[in-house]
Amino acid sequence: MKDNLKAIFSSYAEIFFLPSGAAGAIIFAVTLVKPSLALAGIISVLSAYGFARLVRMEKPFLQSGYYTYNPLLVGLSLGNLFQLGSLTIFFLVCAGIFTFLATVFLANVFWTYLRLPILSLPFVVVSSIAYLASLRYSNLLVAAPHSAGLLQAGLSLPYWLAGFFKAFGAVLFVPSVGVGIVLSAVLLRYSRILFLLALFGFYSGAIIRSLMLGSTHQAFADLNNFNFIFLAMAVGGVFLVPSLTSYLMAFIGVAISTVLMDAITGFWSYYGIPAFTLPFNVVTLGLIYVLGLLLHPMVATVVGRTPEETLENYLANRMRYRGQSYTLYLPFSGQWTVWQGWDGQWTHKGSWRYAYDFVITDDHGKTHSGDGTRLENYYCFNKPVLSPVRGRVVQTSDDLPDNRIGDADETNNWGNLVIIQDTRGLFVEISHFAEKSVRVKKGDWVERGAVLGLCGNSGYSPQPHIHIQVQATETIGAPSLPFSFVSYAAEGEYQANSLPPVNRPVEPLYRDKRLDHITNFVLDDELNYEVLRAGQKTSEFTLKVQMAPDGTFYLQSPRGQLYFGKHEGTFYIYRVTGNDPWLRLLFLALPRLPLAYREKLAWHDYVPVGLVASGPVETVIGFFSSLYPRLATVKVNQCFAGENRVEASIEASILREQKTATVELDRHKGFVSITLDDITLRRVSHEA
Repeated sequence: MKDNLKAIFSSYAEIFFLPSGAAGAIIFAVTLVKPSLALAGIISVLSAYGFARLVRMEKPFLQSGYYTYNPLLVGLSLGNLFQLGSLTIFFLVCAGIFTFLATVFLANVFWTYLRLPILSLPFVVVSSIAYLASLRYSNLLVAAPHSAGLLQAGLSLPYWLAGFFKAFGAVLFVPSVGVGIVLSAVLLRYSRILFLLALFGFYSGAIIRSLMLGSTHQAFADLNNFNFIFLAMAVGGVFLVPSLTSYLMAFIGVAISTVLMDAITGFWSYYGIPAFTLPFNVVTLGLIYVLGLLLHPMVATVVGRTPEETLENYLANRMRYRGQSYTLYLPFSGQWTVWQGWDGQWTHKGSWRYAYDFVITDDHGKTHSGDGTRLENYYCFNKPVLSPVRGRVVQTSDDLPDNRIGDADETNNWGNLVIIQDTRGLFVEISHFAEKSVRVKKGDWVERGAVLGLCGNSGYSPQPHIHIQVQATETIGAPSLPFSFVSYAAEGEYQANSLPPVNRPVEPLYRDKRLDHITNFVLDDELNYEVLRAGQKTSEFTLKVQMAPDGTFYLQSPRGQLYFGKHEGTFYIYRVTGNDPWLRLLFLALPRLPLAYREKLAWHDYVPVGLVASGPVETVIGFFSSLYPRLATVKVNQCFAGENRVEASIEASILREQKTATVELDRHKGFVSITLDDITLRRVSHEA
């Protein structure tokens, strides 16, 4: 019963982009000011929910409210039009199921082919069809006008303020100042950004329309202005990361929608159909699609429960994951030095700008011994070149001679080479092998770390070095594409995924099976902890390993989820949801862990500001970081203080706060203890 109520109330919350079933319960209560309307909405959403259960849709998909808020809106729209009776109830049941079918169909089509949400488009389509069909249904009784009282009360507010609240309530077909005030308060409680965007959208649209219509009262009193409210919320804070860019896009969208709304209203009025949320849907979907097509960086790849959470995660992730999605391991063992990187000073230009060259240097920065006139003087000459990826060899060449020092082969720029088709679809070219040293042939399968040949000086190469680039085709010297390197050390600091600067010594790090096993959490593993404050036990809790529908693993506690995973030699904690302080503590103490041990190896990470700030401070930072992102910077410096011990310091400059943390790794699996300042989470029992 509890799960069913949660699913129903989530439908109400989803209308306003809110994540809470509690918020949905309040919104449902608001509709009770007109009982017949509230009942119509319930009948429609229950019909959709019941049909979904009949066809065995899984509960997790229904509990979000994503598939049932459109049937709810359809029920409210029909309840606003007709009196409740047996025929109306039948109509509501049919409409609710039809809307559910339309929702599932459109959701699949839109996401598969357009990578777009459906918003309230199914509501617009089905409500319009129902309104048109009802023109022939003489046995359906039209609802009586709203009664006086709360629904008509303006609370003596000026028209420009009363118009906002009435428009807010109109989305639930209850255009009342009192209802609008309650809904606005709920929105403000859960997201300050959404509330401010609602104000911004309404007043931007109303002012533009007042200028176009020549009547301020008419513009502010139009109930269809809720389109501007929801458009600003969706574009400015939900589907785009809150920022100056998203706020500008919201304003542009609102300006466009004013024209569209008047056009739709004027045309559809001939058929007795309201504009509903069509202007909001058309403009919002158009903006999101175009920005997504252009790979705009501010399109939210992961939408949080609130805009504040989306912004927090975006700002932290922008700092956390600076590398590219296409990753390589370094093509050698031991310590080498970056000789030339992207947009290098010599040859990495134009279409070949994304490339790296490596050499070996001594303590004085020289690449050779003696006078450096012979190939054998160069430290990297004839050193093994390793495969940076796993895949199929598609081209090789090793019959070109090595150049004399200072000379370069301008005819065969790439020299002796190996091109590998990576399992991810792209191609990796490694160039300048020594003559007759390539040890693989076309068609061979290679794993990461396999020896491909020896470093040489063939092609356009004045001294021995390794050249590496990523390209879209197997053509020799094809234009290069962006990439980055994973799991390496640079001057004692671990780099999970980044590009080393020129003249920086780098060394690949290889996965430690012990650390890999310690972090190898599998489904239904349970970790039991007790909480100690200043050494005194205060409570206990259990974490259980679960898997999300998208395949991501998480630690489930009674109050939240901590998502984690491994990628390219690093264990990551990705994000935390819910309100569990102990999951937040774990995230703060160990946001990432290299799966390669080296004594005193250090690394750093960044975490969402919400892990260290709370209350009004978090509210202020959450909003203003959309305008000034550096406010949200929280840096975590970590290092190995022993084989099974990680120490960390957390720096939040804006809060002028610094914390220390220690994590003791279990020798078999998981964490023995996690300490942050005077709070310790200590493992109670575990299995080897």
